[in-house]
Amino acid sequence: MSGLLTTLLEEIRLEYIERMRATDFIEPYLTAERLCHERLFLEGDLLAEIIEQDSSLLAARAGDLIMNQQENENPSVGVIICSNILAAALEGLLAVAAERDWLDVDDQGRILVDEEELQQSSQYPIHVDYSTSETAKRNIMRGKSELSTIFAAAEAEFLDALEQHTRNAYQTALDISSNHSVFAPDDIAPLVAENPLLLGMRKDDLIDDDMFEGDPPAGLIISAHLTRMLLQQMLELGAEHGVLDLDSSGHIIPPEEPEDPPIIH
Repeated sequence: MSGLLTTLLEEIRLEYIERMRATDFIEPYLTAERLCHERLFLEGDLLAEIIEQDSSLLAARAGDLIMNQQENENPSVGVIICSNILAAALEGLLAVAAERDWLDVDDQGRILVDEEELQQSSQYPIHVDYSTSETAKRNIMRGKSELSTIFAAAEAEFLDALEQHTRNAYQTALDISSNHSVFAPDDIAPLVAENPLLLGMRKDDLIDDDMFEGDPPAGLIISAHLTRMLLQQMLELGAEHGVLDLDSSGHIIPPEEPEDPPIIH
């Protein structure tokens, strides 16, 4: 686990104990739930640092963890990861409550929560904004990035391919964008650390729902967007070199039946 995340979770554990003491140990479940929602929808720059330290967080999926209606349908990568962190933290706080006899445990070791508390549980607003990042601004000012290096290598390969043959430029762009896609969490994490704005990406219609039952890993959502961006850049290069046609609006006209559609599957 990330050192930053470990420290944060310990702070939350101590704050939970203090809140319980201050309220005469009532509502252990609701107190834990409220505290987790207050503290664990992390702003982008901090979350990016945590992901850099623990790339396995990019394997997180939304599942049924996102209770907020606004984010439930098409959650951002950041919200998916924070929801998973929150669920683990809440479980930890309930274990603290059970250890201190604030909550009962049944014969199977399951923590029992008072029905009245569960009925009071409600949706919590999510106020994080992944559309701004001081880290991203600083790194953009510095110039060349890891992501730009990946894109430059793909574009160079595409241009080299165009010099050799131009009969199927669209399929060539598809193949090269796929070959240069970044899928492994260990490879995606440095890109997120460099540009936390990637945490604002959403599944949209880029990923085959059948493959992941409509619930892809957070890292794959980033991969899908980067692949589409790279493909678009190469198609624009192909148009500039006259090997791809444009319609009257200036959009690239793909072949009627490309071998592979531009979708992550």
